[in-house]
Amino acid sequence: MKTVHLIRHAKSSWNNANLADVDRTLNHRGQQDCKTMAQPIFEAGCKFESVYCSIAERAQMTIQGMSESLTQQNIEWILEEALYTFDDRDLLDWFSNLPDTLNDVTIVGHNPAITEFTNRLSNRQIANVPTCGYVCIQFPISTWIDLSKGSGDCIHFLTPKNLQDTD
Repeated sequence: MKTVHLIRHAKSSWNNANLADVDRTLNHRGQQDCKTMAQPIFEAGCKFESVYCSIAERAQMTIQGMSESLTQQNIEWILEEALYTFDDRDLLDWFSNLPDTLNDVTIVGHNPAITEFTNRLSNRQIANVPTCGYVCIQFPISTWIDLSKGSGDCIHFLTPKNLQDTD
């Protein structure tokens, strides 16, 4: 069994038009959403053990914000240039090259790649994984190369708005 935890970066700031896309930071709402989402994501089964993050500043700030909210977890992550992508096929290629000794992997990345990856590989169709949204997909496979269309079971889909609506 392989489990994929997908976290879309939190809401980014567009205040500085001179910044390159990769350098955009989180806005205030994005920072707050990291705090809101960290514990529910953890409780949904994401233990943040093998975490890989896009090189984009907003993605790094997202995992940093979650880490600061889950101090007992001592979350560490690896920056992956290949995760700075908006194409689900790039994500599939990246996952297919993971060592099979890893069974539970978390990535912090971007849309539309995350939504399209979910829709292509799982049994669930999601219109949009919003900023700071979380998806967990389980695959009944033993090697990452065996990821295939519709083979995963989407067991969790959490969004900041879902959590605020239940308060």
